[in-house]
Amino acid sequence: MGIWTMSQRRLAKGIDNIREYEQIAGFSQIARRALANNSFDGVLTMIGVLMGNYLGNIRDPITVIRIGIATSVSIGISGLWGAYLAESAERERELSELERISLNDLSETKIGRASRMAVVIVSLVDGLSPLLSSMLVLLPFFVASLIDNIVVVYALSLGIGMLSLFGLGMFLGHISGRSLVGYGMRTVVAGIVAILVNALLPINS
Repeated sequence: MGIWTMSQRRLAKGIDNIREYEQIAGFSQIARRALANNSFDGVLTMIGVLMGNYLGNIRDPITVIRIGIATSVSIGISGLWGAYLAESAERERELSELERISLNDLSETKIGRASRMAVVIVSLVDGLSPLLSSMLVLLPFFVASLIDNIVVVYALSLGIGMLSLFGLGMFLGHISGRSLVGYGMRTVVAGIVAILVNALLPINS
């Protein structure tokens, strides 16, 4: 009972620290934008991968999964690495400016810790959001043996992609305080355009 209570206290303290650091560094808005933008990129990228595989006459689910996972991991690493470098540079610049003004080393203060936490959280969101969103679109291929029709599997994956885009659009609509359906349709249009453009590319089967 004592261990459980201690764990609860540590958890509560950790949450309070995160809230305090967020107030200092203001990273929630950046992370929210990264979540929406990179999830959008992940879904559209996987739609492109699926269309390329289908038009390339790839009918083996395992091959599609391998290509999809490789693509998902690559865009995840790209997002995480790029965000870490960019956010680190920006936060270090801001911290250096504050140190110059205050004539103090702020690296071990709450401001310094909040800055480092901002880098970690934004980087993780930037990396995981495209990875997870693209893998979500790929899910039907993991149960392709149960469906036994690869064309249906492709259609289901593309359908999940379109639903994911609509959900992201609704999320953006909620953030903006505008029409959820309106924003959902805007993101779906992007998916339709991606499908049509890929279908019109001169790829020989």
